[in-house]
Amino acid sequence: MDAIQQHMLDTYRAAQLSEPAPPPPGRHDRSVLRDLYRHWLTHPPHPARPAFEDGTPRPRGRH
Repeated sequence: MDAIQQHMLDTYRAAQLSEPAPPPPGRHDRSVLRDLYRHWLTHPPHPARPAFEDGTPRPRGRH
């Protein structure tokens, strides 16, 4: 079942239960990716490769 089919099923169930319809798939993708990127900038993936003060990752091979 793909995302559109799941959304249609969830919308049907919400209508049967007199609940609000769920948001369409992909509606919050940009904000989720933006939050993940900000988290990555503030929490480097490895302590041996910390981010610079401005948040850009340190190039590989240089310490």
